[in-house]
Amino acid sequence: MTAEAWRIPLLTFGIAAVGAALTYALSFPAPFLTGPAIAVTLAGLAGIRTAAPPQSARDVVFIILGLTIGQGVTPDVFDAMQAWPVTLAALAASLLAIIWLTPALLVRFWGMDGTTAFLCSSPGHLSYVLGLSEGAKADLKMVSIVQSIRVLALTLLAPVVVSLSGEIPDQPPDIPPETAAVPLLAMIIAAALAGYVLARLRLPAAYLIGGMLVSVIGHATGLVSGVMHYWLAAAAFVSLGGLIGSRFSGVTWPQLRRSLGAGVLVTVLSVALAAVFAVIAHWITGMDLIAILIAFAPGGLETMAAMSVILGIDPTFVASHHVARLLMLTAIVPIFVLRARRDED
Repeated sequence: MTAEAWRIPLLTFGIAAVGAALTYALSFPAPFLTGPAIAVTLAGLAGIRTAAPPQSARDVVFIILGLTIGQGVTPDVFDAMQAWPVTLAALAASLLAIIWLTPALLVRFWGMDGTTAFLCSSPGHLSYVLGLSEGAKADLKMVSIVQSIRVLALTLLAPVVVSLSGEIPDQPPDIPPETAAVPLLAMIIAAALAGYVLARLRLPAAYLIGGMLVSVIGHATGLVSGVMHYWLAAAAFVSLGGLIGSRFSGVTWPQLRRSLGAGVLVTVLSVALAAVFAVIAHWITGMDLIAILIAFAPGGLETMAAMSVILGIDPTFVASHHVARLLMLTAIVPIFVLRARRDED
């Protein structure tokens, strides 16, 4: 890319960094993620052109995030996996409840066509949903704004709600050592190769998952010790927050007002339904409720997995459930889109 093509992404990152610094100074929850998301969103709505970094840079960010997420895996995590079939079943039930009830309300009260209403209601897999929106001739701008409101709202509200609950796990008093430079470089290279292979297989969030797999294997087997270098992890979180906020670039205030009510409905109803099934899963398994809530929250995979790291919640459990949600949606969404289109014909 030319230097000019990098100008807007670098400006976006600068705005994101300022937002991170301000929220950090104000002791805001998850400041390196929520601060950039707020700052870049407001900049975009104010008319400042913002943009995500080029794909290659995004892949690097997701590799770092994946390696960071996987570093907390211990043998205790594998002992806890016996309860996961129950939580995965509850997650699947929550998805079906969301995509059955929410579109009906959008059709009735917002006058959307069935296809647009369903794609607005899909609880995740944003890039996949937007791709289907275009192919299905749905209202692409409406779907994009409503889905972006959902992701942004969960990014901003999740750490606040968890903090107010007072149930954030205690953080260790000692700062763990960082991974040595050579093993870290080896993991980055291995994660890039794994991400490339997964991307060729068309797996969602391929480079994030590739980083997670490499980190999990390295830490679980004892081949690697220590944690991601803090400045690298912070830069990755800031980049992710800026990426979330940049989705509002070019959106006008009239467009936002028209879509805001639908976005709030989709967010509130999907969170409420996910919470109901999270409570059921907690009651059956006895697992930590906050961890299940974050795992079931209908936000972006990268966002919620990063949030779990920031909030001190088991990132492997959270990320695994969000990957499962994306795979479920990959199979479910086309079926419901075809059904909605048949109902309209």
